[in-house]
Amino acid sequence: MEKITVIIHSYRFKGIEECVESARLLSSNIIIVGDEKIDGVKIIPFPKVEIVEKAREFAIKQAETDWVFILDADERMTPALAEEIRKAIVNNHYSFYKIPRKEIVFQKKWLKHGGWWPNYQTRLVKKSAFVSWPKEIHSTPLIKGEPGYLMNPLLHYSQNDLEEIVSRTVNFEDKESDLLFKAGKDADMLIFFRKFSGELYRRLIKRFGFLDGEIGIIESIYQAFSKTVTYLYLYEKKHRHL
Repeated sequence: MEKITVIIHSYRFKGIEECVESARLLSSNIIIVGDEKIDGVKIIPFPKVEIVEKAREFAIKQAETDWVFILDADERMTPALAEEIRKAIVNNHYSFYKIPRKEIVFQKKWLKHGGWWPNYQTRLVKKSAFVSWPKEIHSTPLIKGEPGYLMNPLLHYSQNDLEEIVSRTVNFEDKESDLLFKAGKDADMLIFFRKFSGELYRRLIKRFGFLDGEIGIIESIYQAFSKTVTYLYLYEKKHRHL
C-alpha cells in the first residue's frame, strides 16, 4: 500500500489534467476535493469555498495513508521532488516538511528575486501529526512536531495574464481586508501611500526584484498595488459602519 495521498483542491480548473499527471509522479493515490471529473482519480464533492484552507483540512481527514501532500491545481510536481519526498517519508525524522516553490509568471519567467524565492510552503504532512488548518486565507496549518526542509522545488504557474491576476487580487484582498477589519486596523490616505511605497521598496529594491528584468519590475509594482487594494477595501468597510 502506498504511504502517501496527493490532495488537490479544484473547481473546473483549466490545467487540472496537467496537475494530476504531475501528481502521479509521486503517487497513484490522488484525491480531488471539488467538482472535477477525471478518470482514475477519487473525487470528494465539497461546497465551493473562497478560502481553500477549509477544503484542505477536510481532505486531509479523508485520507487513509500515513502521509499527505497538498498540491494546488496551478502547481506541478517534478520527478526530482517526487523522489526526494519518497526518501523523506521512508527515512523520516520530522512530522511535516516545507518545500521551496518556484513562482513562474506568464508561463515562462521564474521570479528569483523580490522575495519570491525560495518561498517555502508546508505541503508534506504526517497525518497523525496534523491538528487543524485555521479558516483564514493564507494561514499556516497547525501540526505537532518539528519541520524538515526539502531541496527540490514545486513549480507554481500562478499568473498567466493580467486579467487573471486582477481577478484573483479582487478576491484575495477582499478576504484579507475582512481580517484587518475584525482586528480593528486603521485605513486612511497616509496608510495608502505608506503601504504602496513600502511594498514597492521591499519587492523592487530591498529584495532585488529589478534583477528579474521587466517582469520583476511589473510584479513588484503589482504587489504594491495589491497591498494598497487591501487597505482601500478596509477603508470602505470601516466607513460603512460609521
